[in-house]
Amino acid sequence: MNDESQIRIIIADDHFLVRMGLVALVNMEPDMTVVGESSNGEEVVGLYEQLRPDLALMDLRMPITDGIQATIQIRKKYPEARILMLTTYDGDEDIHRALQAGAQGYVLKNSTREMLIPALRAVAAGQRWIPKDVATRLASREAFSELTPRELDVLRQLARGFANKEIADMLNLSEHTVKGYLKIILSKLRAADRTEAVTTAIQRGIIHL
Repeated sequence: MNDESQIRIIIADDHFLVRMGLVALVNMEPDMTVVGESSNGEEVVGLYEQLRPDLALMDLRMPITDGIQATIQIRKKYPEARILMLTTYDGDEDIHRALQAGAQGYVLKNSTREMLIPALRAVAAGQRWIPKDVATRLASREAFSELTPRELDVLRQLARGFANKEIADMLNLSEHTVKGYLKIILSKLRAADRTEAVTTAIQRGIIHL
């Protein structure tokens, strides 16, 4: 198959062995070729501008700039860019943020070759690719109320193990206000206590440790 008819792909993943595996997997397909690879989100933005591929296969969590910010930057300059997010993170907030950023598909790293290759072809052709399990998690997000930026600030400090008084000092709030935020956070996350709130937030991808 000649180069003109092949899907030109760039792959961004900060784990060398994972990236090499993906490169080998993609290059086995007669209608695909990897034209570039990157280990962080900052690099992949420059790589996209340089190579203008048909598709970017992007890891969600990368150093310097993560996959979501890289996607936002690429799509802002190239609205037609086609991006498939590949990640170990299956929390509904992670999925929501990736799709909001402009990714057209979301595939988990535990996917098989039989699941990944059709996803690449679909997104390269301009279609959306949301596997059933990912769609289910995304739908479950609708059952929860979204946390405000200030509530997220409190939750992040909570996850770091700080007490109400310490959180109040760090965020320049009164301890009473922090307790009020905590009550709202527990309600929105449907959690019985602080520990469950943090666990739920991490599982859903609302915060990352």
